[in-house]
Parts: sequence; structure tokens; C-alpha cells
Amino acid sequence: MIALLNQIPSEVKIRKHLRKIIFGSHLFCPHCHSRKVYALENRYRCRKCRKPFSLLSGTWLSSMKISLRTFWALLWCWTQKVPILQTQKLCHLSEEAVRHWFRQFRLHLPDLEPILQGKVQIDEAYFKSLSLVMAKQAGSKKLAHQVIFKNSVNKSEASQFLFQYIQPKSRLQTDGASIYKNINQWWQVKHKVDIHKKFEFGLTSEIEGLFGNLRTFIRRMYHHVTPEYLPEIVAEFSVKFSRPEIFDSPLSYLEKTINPVPFDYRHRKTNSSIIKA
Repeated sequence: MIALLNQIPSEVKIRKHLRKIIFGSHLFCPHCHSRKVYALENRYRCRKCRKPFSLLSGTWLSSMKISLRTFWALLWCWTQKVPILQTQKLCHLSEEAVRHWFRQFRLHLPDLEPILQGKVQIDEAYFKSLSLVMAKQAGSKKLAHQVIFKNSVNKSEASQFLFQYIQPKSRLQTDGASIYKNINQWWQVKHKVDIHKKFEFGLTSEIEGLFGNLRTFIRRMYHHVTPEYLPEIVAEFSVKFSRPEIFDSPLSYLEKTINPVPFDYRHRKTNSSIIKA
């Protein structure tokens, strides 16, 4: 079925994309940096140092056992938020394999550590043995979050969250939870409160809606998540919300998550060449 999908390129084209990301415009030996390399089946060998290497050597994909087209199909499904079971049927893999690869994709997302400022909405959510504190800079895509490994949040933990992620002199907008009472005495913020019992939601509507989106994302894409993996899933959701351009395509994701092999120009030879077997 994968062969019928227009969005999954040929293996040759996938190799071309990966080679450009990893090595740039010229293939070279990652050991001695010589460009005198030649292809041998699916690997390369350096004529200078005689050491072999593969296209994916030195990357987090080096131990990959699936085909490049299956890998690309998995990554396409993940970037497009295709559910686990749908991906399993499309890629002809077990649920365990799909979950493994989806986890690898999210573990290699860039870390986002924004400092929020201006009007900042903050709220908490509770998942059995875990608690989640999340804040959103109003009118923007900027998020900050922290998972707390117990089923409640106290004033000290709420304060520590502000110390880490909220710029002084911001306007903090929360519900009437007691953990935020007199919070301006612990951090330099102007505190505004929605009392939900009085049907006041205007100051926290964006963060309330975001928690709804998070729950929908988890349910639709992963169906269920154990507490062990919840912090990773929340981080994935946050990056997908804040940096949607990373998920435009498998290529855009790989360009942000695979580090190019560094090339030391001191080793560059004017007569270097690439030899194809």
C-alpha cells in the first residue's frame, strides 16, 4: 500500500534528501574528512583511511532496521497526526513497532524553553498520578509546561514554575485556585483572576481551550498513554503547537532533528573527488 502513496518518495530520493542533510553538497568520510570515498552496495568506504561508513552513521537513525520508505511513511503519519492504529495498517507494522518509532520521533524534537511575557494564562490539569502546569502567552503560540509527579500542585511548585518561565512584570491570568493567592508576593507579576463558579472565563479561555486540545490529541493519536510517557507526549504536543513548521513534512522534521556531520576544512584537498562504484 505504501507504494501507491504520492507523498512517499522513492528510496533513491529519500537517500538524496538524507545525504544532503547529513553531508551537505559533498559526501565525505566522517572519520578523516576525505572526499575520496566510493559506494559499495548500501555502504561507503574511504580510500584514504579505508574505514567503512553508512549514510546514517553518526545519526540517531544509525541502527534503523526498516526500509527507508517504511521509515518515511511512519514519519509522514506522525507529522500529520495519523492515529497509531491507522499507521499500523498503512505501514504493515505491529503496534509495538509504530509506538517505538513515534517515540523516537518525539524524543528527537528540539527542546523549547521559552520565557513568556505580557499577558500570560496559566492553569493545571491532573492525570491520575501526575499533574501538569501549563502556561500560554496570550495571542501567541508560545507555551511553557511542567509535569509534576504527584496528583496535586502546591504554592511552592506554582511559584517555581513562574520563576522558570514567566518574565517579571507580566500580567498573570489564572482561575481562583488557592495556589495562586498572593502570588505577586513571590514573583513580580500583576495577578488577575477568573472565578469559574461565577462563570468568568475570559481571562483563561485560551489555556482552558488548550487543555481540551491536548486531551483530544492524546485520545485521537495515541488512544491511551501510560503515566511513564505522559511527559514526552505533552512535550510533543507543545512543540507541535508552538512550532508547526517543523511538521509540514518528513523532510522539514529531519532538517531540524538530524545534525549534519561536521566537516573540518583543514582536511580539504583540492584534488578530492567522489567515486561511485
